[in-house]
Amino acid sequence: MQGIGVQTKNVVYDEEPLKGFTMLKEAGFSCADFSLNSYLDNKTIYAEELNSFFDRSESQLESFFTAHKKAAAQAGIQINQMHMPYPGFVPGGSSELNDYLKDVVADKSMKLCSFLECKYIVIHGFKLARYLGSEEAEWEQTKAFLDFLAPMAKEMGITICMENLYNSMGSHLVEGPCCNAKKAAERIDRFNDRYGAEVLGYCFDTGHANLVGLDFEDFITTLSHRLKVLHIHDNDGRGDLHQIPFTFSRSRENTASTDWEGFIRGLRAIHYDKVLSFETAPALMTFPEELKEDTLKLIAKIGEYFWREII
Repeated sequence: MQGIGVQTKNVVYDEEPLKGFTMLKEAGFSCADFSLNSYLDNKTIYAEELNSFFDRSESQLESFFTAHKKAAAQAGIQINQMHMPYPGFVPGGSSELNDYLKDVVADKSMKLCSFLECKYIVIHGFKLARYLGSEEAEWEQTKAFLDFLAPMAKEMGITICMENLYNSMGSHLVEGPCCNAKKAAERIDRFNDRYGAEVLGYCFDTGHANLVGLDFEDFITTLSHRLKVLHIHDNDGRGDLHQIPFTFSRSRENTASTDWEGFIRGLRAIHYDKVLSFETAPALMTFPEELKEDTLKLIAKIGEYFWREII
C-alpha cells in the first residue's frame, strides 16, 4: 500500500500552493495527482485557442512550479502521478496545432513530470478509429506518439500510462481508445520489451469504464501488474461526471451505479499495492466552499475503505 491520492485541481492554487497541499494532508491524503492538464484546457485545444502557458522556456516552467514542488514536500504529499494536457492530437486540426501539442506540450510535460519527481504520467490515446477506419490504424498513430515520448520516459525513469476512454456516436457513448484489456496488455509488454524499461503502463479509469460497461474485475485482472495508476470516480452511467464513489444508484434499493465490488475484487486479485487515486475535482465544486475540507475527508475515508477491502 502506497497511499491515497486525489487531484490537485480545485484544491492547490498557484498563488498559495502550500495551503492546498496542507489541506490535502490534513484531509487524510498522502499523495496527489498533479493536474497539469488544467493549465491547457481540452476545450481550448479543440477550438485551437491555445493559451501561452507552454510557450515558457523549460527554466521558466520549472521556476513557476518550484513553489508547488517545495509546498508538496513541506506538507508531506508525494506527487505520484500527473495528467498530460489532452488531446495530444486533434482530428482535422491544423498541422501547426498538432505539431505544437507533440513537440512543445508533450515534450515539456515530460520534463515537468521529471522536475516534480513524479513517476507516472497519464496520456489519452488518439481518438481516430472513425477517421482511419479501424482501431488498429488508430493505435498505430498513438504508438507513434508513444515512440516519441518513450526515450524521454526511459531516461527520466517515468512510466507513461494509457487510459481507457469513451467516445460519442450520435447520442450514445461507446468504447474509445484502450478499452480492450488484452490488447492493452500485449501492447504494453511489447513496448517495454523493445525499450528494455518500464516506459509504458496503464491507468484504469472507473468512470469511463462505467460509461461503456466494461467488466471491472476482468479488465483489472487481465491488466495485472501493468496497472500502475487509477482514476477513481463515479457517474450515473450516462455522463462523465467525476463524482464521489457511491454517489449514484440504479434503483431505489440503492444498488450502486458503478461496480465497486468488482473493482475491489480485481485489485485484490492482482495484489494491487500502488496509490488509490481519486479523480474527483468536479465533486469539490458541487458542495459549498465551506464544505470542501469535509468533502476531501470523505473521499479519503472512501480510500481507506477500499484499502481495507483490498488487502
